[in-house]
Amino acid sequence: MRSDRQQMPRAASAAETDTGEQQKPLSDEAHSAFTPPLGIPLPPPPEDEHPTSEFAVPDGLTAEAHAEPEGSAFVPPPGVKTPSNNQTTGGFPVITPPNGFPVVRLTKDAPWQDRMRTMLRMPISDRPTPERIERQDDTGPAVPRVLDLTLRIAELLLAGGEGAEDVEAAMLGVAHAYGLDRCEPTVTFTLLSVSYQPSLVDDPVTASRTVRRRGTDYTRLSAVFRLVDDITSRDDFTLEEAYRRLAEIRRNRHPYPGWALTVAGGGLAGAASMLVGGDWPVFFAAALGAMLGDRLAWLASGRGLPEFYQFVAAAMPPAAIGVALSLADSGLQASAVITGGLFALIPGRALVAGVQDGLTGYYITAAARLLEVGYLIVGIVCGVLTVLYGGLQLDAKLNPEAALRHVERPYIQILAAMLLALTFCILLQQERHTVLFATLNGGVAWVVYGALADTANVPPVAATTVAAGLVGLFGQLLSRYRYASALPYVTAAIGPLLPGSATYFGLLALAQGNLDRGIPHLTQAAALALAIAIGVNLGSEAARLFLKMPGADNDPSGRRAAKRTRGF
Repeated sequence: MRSDRQQMPRAASAAETDTGEQQKPLSDEAHSAFTPPLGIPLPPPPEDEHPTSEFAVPDGLTAEAHAEPEGSAFVPPPGVKTPSNNQTTGGFPVITPPNGFPVVRLTKDAPWQDRMRTMLRMPISDRPTPERIERQDDTGPAVPRVLDLTLRIAELLLAGGEGAEDVEAAMLGVAHAYGLDRCEPTVTFTLLSVSYQPSLVDDPVTASRTVRRRGTDYTRLSAVFRLVDDITSRDDFTLEEAYRRLAEIRRNRHPYPGWALTVAGGGLAGAASMLVGGDWPVFFAAALGAMLGDRLAWLASGRGLPEFYQFVAAAMPPAAIGVALSLADSGLQASAVITGGLFALIPGRALVAGVQDGLTGYYITAAARLLEVGYLIVGIVCGVLTVLYGGLQLDAKLNPEAALRHVERPYIQILAAMLLALTFCILLQQERHTVLFATLNGGVAWVVYGALADTANVPPVAATTVAAGLVGLFGQLLSRYRYASALPYVTAAIGPLLPGSATYFGLLALAQGNLDRGIPHLTQAAALALAIAIGVNLGSEAARLFLKMPGADNDPSGRRAAKRTRGF
């Protein structure tokens, strides 16, 4: 072994001499398992130093032909024309054209609600780039001030009872008008938020605002709609002018004083009592009870009591007057008096808004609105049941079978329906030029309902749905004609259709302990209320369905909205 070790350096020296290369002697640590043994020549060095891969094609095999490149969602397939002329061939629609999305025209050819709703119903990543009006002093948007103005306008709209979709459309329109394109508004009943991200690499800016108080003033609501229309359509409307207009809207007083609201509440209850078969003495008795309830509710509000207890207090005087007439054997219809008082308390406006939010996909806001309606109705139930239970203990002759008697007085009932809509307009603080249209709309609603229910013997729920659908259709058309909100033309007009009598007779049966008779009446009242809300929303959507939407000429895909098939 030692002789072998002594011969290894000599063999290496001989190799160095033969090859002419100078190599340093290797130590024992430099030996490797891959070193060829003595007597075996070293392998030649590789020609090119490049690594090989397990995916490389071995020698002797031919590579397969390259497959055709896969198509992309952003590039039209072969044989499909570009969207310059909006044509497709081969059955493949152009989903995302290479030249960008089609432009949505934001000029005055359509109301701002439709202009913004076209973009609002698409995800922010798929929204087309709209054509924004270039302002004369456009030196860059002041992002915090624009977001603050957007939230303040949305607060007034949401507090006034506007639907969540229209509130988000207004927020998107205001933000876009002042240069904030990548905005995402959010409305959840009491919380308003808007997020703006300048680009994909910049941090988003988010602002929020909470709606603490809700009030019914459609004059203020119409003024806010005009402000949004001016912001989105005028190129000289500065941010300072928008703040000034908004401050004026907040400072404006209600158009009708408090005593006018009390008298209007009495007139509404009296007109409702005549719709269900009452005469003139019943009219004045119902009006007196409603006015006493209104004053009692104002007193509870001044003491800071929640709205639930205000409804409890407002429901007790009409029921007490009805019980008193029954105890006195006056011969007047006590049921008509109590029913008239309930008409002024049923939260039809909040019910319509809640169902509308649910039908348009705002489920959280819809659930909160319907929960609010439920609490208010429970307050009415508590007030009426308390009085009815006391009257039954005093042997008051309250007959639930009176619901089966129906008196057809078409001319008197049409006038009563129009009077009910007129007084409802005053309670909603509407502008005077909208009162006439809402009153006529309410008369048309009752004529359609009476023709279907009394003449054609159509079930009350179906007749109510058709009548409410016409109310929503006419209201939407009037709002588009005047570039205003549809609520002033719709809310008061559905007043004659509210289920006051079914609610009263259901509560009376519950007070008497007759559940078999009370539950069907209350179920019918709930069905009528939902029929009103669905009918109003269906009429509004029918107006948008048959009218031209902005951007329809440029966008071959038409109106985009969420689509769900078979529940999944």
